[in-house]
Amino acid sequence: MATGPAAARDFWGEGLADQPSDFLFGYGTLISEPSRTSTSRRRVVAVPARVSARFGLVRGFVARGGARSGAGFTALGLRRPREGEVPSSINGVVFPVRDAEEMAAFDRREGGYRRVEVEPALLEAVGWQGLPRSGRVWIYVPKGVEMGVDLSGEAGAPGNGVPPDAAFPLVQSYIDVVLQGALAEGAAFARELIETTFDWNEFWLDDRPTPRRPWAETEQAGAIDRLLAGTEPAASQFRNRLYPELYAARHLMDATAPR
Repeated sequence: MATGPAAARDFWGEGLADQPSDFLFGYGTLISEPSRTSTSRRRVVAVPARVSARFGLVRGFVARGGARSGAGFTALGLRRPREGEVPSSINGVVFPVRDAEEMAAFDRREGGYRRVEVEPALLEAVGWQGLPRSGRVWIYVPKGVEMGVDLSGEAGAPGNGVPPDAAFPLVQSYIDVVLQGALAEGAAFARELIETTFDWNEFWLDDRPTPRRPWAETEQAGAIDRLLAGTEPAASQFRNRLYPELYAARHLMDATAPR
């Protein structure tokens, strides 16, 4: 049976309806897809990207967590450069937030941080995928970090801005989540992340589930350790990473011993 000539409407230049208008830039555990999914409850595809040094902050281990549980650690956050430092670019990923309910879930997850908008001119894609052409991109900054935004009336989270110490160490299980996410974007991306992350120090706890046989529970443990041992500024502190019993003997028992 004969049909009429092709005469469909030209859709060129039209975007799909109901596209997201808000996006998050993740520079720590949010780089990891499983970590993002644990909050969004859905698979969220991300675009590798970078925030310019003109944003004015550096990434470091300066956000304290776990105090209420008694198992404190120091997570990644952003801070102002200290004397003698300069801001650096910060690599991470940009991903869409579906709606206000999902954004609220991420805000609860990042309870010790404040969500701040990033100007589009300060963002660049680092892979073949492009960044959103419209909408707002947000980044989480530890509460109490001043960066040219109005923080009046906001109390800083206790300890934010302070490097790791004996009670709030670097913990390998957290670092593993970050670097597993980074390695999914490639080894060069993971090295850049280490090179642009600061405040590594001697308070480094190897809390992997099986620290003496890390490959048994952490598939990429070998690749992660090679990156940490071979990339500054982490490399100079990597030798100070200790198993739990040795960490306790060196840092915790010394701290509680009578003087």
